[in-house]
Amino acid sequence: MKVVIGSDHAGYSLKEAIKKHLTEAGHEVCDKGTNDTSSCHYPIYAEAVANAIVNGEAERGILVCGTGIGMSIAANKVKGIRAAALSDCFTAEATRKHNDTHIICLGERTVGPGLAFKLVDIFLNTEFEGGRHQTRVDMMMEIEEK
Repeated sequence: MKVVIGSDHAGYSLKEAIKKHLTEAGHEVCDKGTNDTSSCHYPIYAEAVANAIVNGEAERGILVCGTGIGMSIAANKVKGIRAAALSDCFTAEATRKHNDTHIICLGERTVGPGLAFKLVDIFLNTEFEGGRHQTRVDMMMEIEEK
């Protein structure tokens, strides 16, 4: 799978670890930055990753900041994107099954590498269930059009 990834300075180390994990698992990874721990602004990277999804450059995205929350809010501002901040296995699975989420947002200060790898694997390997959930996703996207 082609995965686009990005982080700010607070998520850089975890982003790099996730990149390695993805590559070792055979995924193609497109890194939208940042490229070091120098202070930067997370909305830049959230927008870049979200746009890569919308433009078809990648199938799924991963964003990392200090908590995952700021990245999630910023990514969800891009029309057509559904991003979720999460830190447990149940929500990693549910966000794919029920919400057909494109991007997960993780916090380097809240999730260690071991758990992050599990969350990423669940996110990438879980399919959208459709059915009644498709109706709800369609309703969410209609809100975006108003």
